[in-house]
Amino acid sequence: MLALAARLTLTGLPLLAAALLAACSSSPRAPYPADRDGPGTRAHAELLAVPDAQPRIEPLRVGGPNKPYEVLGQAYEPMRTDQPLRERGLASWYGRKFHGRPTASGEIYDMYAMTAAHRTMPIPSYARVRNPANGREVVVRINDRGPFHPERVVDLSYTAALKLGVLGGVAPVEIERLTFDAIRAGSWKRPAGDPALAAAPQPAMGESADPIGEIARRVAAEPDCPAVPPAAPGAAPRTADTRCR
Repeated sequence: MLALAARLTLTGLPLLAAALLAACSSSPRAPYPADRDGPGTRAHAELLAVPDAQPRIEPLRVGGPNKPYEVLGQAYEPMRTDQPLRERGLASWYGRKFHGRPTASGEIYDMYAMTAAHRTMPIPSYARVRNPANGREVVVRINDRGPFHPERVVDLSYTAALKLGVLGGVAPVEIERLTFDAIRAGSWKRPAGDPALAAAPQPAMGESADPIGEIARRVAAEPDCPAVPPAAPGAAPRTADTRCR
């Protein structure tokens, strides 16, 4: 079914491919064009207060989402044991297009939860994702497969991307799987006063973490500014609306 769905996606039948994938809860999401997805409707201030995923030891599933699979002609073999994994690459996010649909784990995708998709981490897993551009970090629960694009290493939920400050598009990140030993010992937690966290600018409740959307809103709010006609001979010079400067 996986190979068939991937072929259908390539031949221009993505909706049918998605239906086939949804029919099998252990199947990865079919990749969709970015313009088919979009943000949610809940306020950013509310979502910034959503706590990170709390790591706990969950048995790794045998088979299901941890079986080898193929998407778009590329074969993937998920990890089946509790092993560390560190990667650097690009992060993307997925939102309302998949909200409410089954993930590869069989769980329903919630774009407002702190989850993420990874191609090969065992499901379920917990991972720390760091944005080196601003120092922000989040902990997410891996419960889905993806992203199926070159150079991308993780597909974040909408809220996780918001908290990291990467809603504007794909962005470089560092990702680390949290092992059972680290969870048992609590060593995954950042100690109080950690220099890395102290230097990280955290998003304020009123801060926009979507720079592209913020620019669009500002442009839309600007008044129309017609050209100022030249003044008649002997008349005082005309000035433009100060809001247009």
